[in-house]
Amino acid sequence: MEKETTILISELRLRKSAACQQLLATYGPMVFRMVQRIVPLREDAEEVYQDVFVKALRGIEGYNPQQATLATWLNRIAYHESLNFIRGKSPVIVSMNDHELSNSLAAPDEEPQDEQTIQQLEQALEKLPAHEQAIVSMFYYDNMSLADIAFVTGSITSTVGSQLSRIRKKLYRMIKSL
Repeated sequence: MEKETTILISELRLRKSAACQQLLATYGPMVFRMVQRIVPLREDAEEVYQDVFVKALRGIEGYNPQQATLATWLNRIAYHESLNFIRGKSPVIVSMNDHELSNSLAAPDEEPQDEQTIQQLEQALEKLPAHEQAIVSMFYYDNMSLADIAFVTGSITSTVGSQLSRIRKKLYRMIKSL
């Protein structure tokens, strides 16, 4: 772990306000992106974002740097808080309009060749449950490792790999049916 992160964690545990500000400045954008992928309405995402940092600050004593990086730990909190939030709401649709993500998800022998294929992939992504959208987003958009995704989701690495495989097949079938 970097020396800066070690110092930040120590200062957070001492409840120093400058450390809280640094935590928000350093990790805030990443956490907000994670939340907003699962909770699409900005007002709701802002509420969950605040809850994530309140929970992180309250639980900083329990953070174990040998288990995960601070970023991965915060993403785990954001993921679970976001899912908890949407479970209490009616179903939501998360839009993932990202051409790089679209290209990454295509079947190996069928790269998206036109705008129509990309739109079909985006429509299929929007139909996935929020937790599947989050896994796809973490892997393809955030370039997180399977191990980090497993930590964030509270799963194991092999399960995440299997989930991604099933999600890709599901997306492929959904696109074929459009």
